[in-house]
Amino acid sequence: MVRPNLLLLALAAALPAAAAPTGDALDRPAVAARQVERAVLLGAAQAGPRIVAVGERGLVALSDDGQRWTQAPTPVSVTLTAVRFADATHGVAVGHAGTVLVTTDGGQRWARKLDGRRLAQLALEAARAAGDAAALKEAERLVADGADKPLLDVLMLDAKRWIVVGAYGLAFATEDGGEHWAAWMPRLPNPKGLHLYTLRRQGDALLIAGEQGLVQQSIDGGRSFRRLETPYKGSFFSAEFTGPNEIVLAGLRGNVWRSTDGGANWSAVASPMPVSITATAIAADGTLLAANQAGFVMALRGDRLVPLNRAPLPPLNGLLPRPGAPLLALGVQGVVPLDLSAEASK
Repeated sequence: MVRPNLLLLALAAALPAAAAPTGDALDRPAVAARQVERAVLLGAAQAGPRIVAVGERGLVALSDDGQRWTQAPTPVSVTLTAVRFADATHGVAVGHAGTVLVTTDGGQRWARKLDGRRLAQLALEAARAAGDAAALKEAERLVADGADKPLLDVLMLDAKRWIVVGAYGLAFATEDGGEHWAAWMPRLPNPKGLHLYTLRRQGDALLIAGEQGLVQQSIDGGRSFRRLETPYKGSFFSAEFTGPNEIVLAGLRGNVWRSTDGGANWSAVASPMPVSITATAIAADGTLLAANQAGFVMALRGDRLVPLNRAPLPPLNGLLPRPGAPLLALGVQGVVPLDLSAEASK
């Protein structure tokens, strides 16, 4: 079995010690939060003018101005780890217990399209079809484990085509809005079943990064993948395409690596502190932003990350840049608006 990773442990620590078993939480709607914007939030996305944030216990928070927030009902109370939108109405959120939630109205209502129990059966069917003894053994273990299989990122190619990745090397794709799913594990060079933390796209190029320095790249829209070798063998929690043939990876203990030739060669990016980077995002002007567990938001300037806030925020999990509006940082104390221009002038 793959060893647990710090990020998964951090996500688990966000839940109360008396939380119900995952299987129960998968079938129990999220409870109403008194101030949903103050809850532990892990990811956010823009749905047209609306902001949609997700987090612990199946919480989904909505805001049209970044200041006033309401809670949208969801059919689960497992932790939601990431959310993406293809347009103003069609969105997907993923989380623990193999959860995939779908909205077609900008986040007001959500329906479950996949869970860990069905996901394990899909993995078993794929392993049997491939005739892979090792994959079959792993899939049988997934079935025996029940629903508890965290999904950690989602990519929406359009309103109907999505890819989800997560713990234990899980990767699945749908072409029809979640009605049918195909297991992508057989096409990924990941024999140890290492955790997959992040998924990004630039044109026909796809990038997956994860545990123990695992980086996988496709240049044909996901039909095939090859492993990229990097100098660092710790976990990468986030990755970005920052330009043509340019990739930035970020993760454990503040390690950041950049390639300007599509992953053939890598150089280290200096980080101001040896603290794990949990999220990255691209600002409207193209600047790479990064957030870490020490509560700092940083910008890539040349070959180094520079902190943008002088006083630390609570530990951060996500970032949402907004053109002409304060950056939203997400963490263990909810949403924190950060006016970068004001911070820079201090």
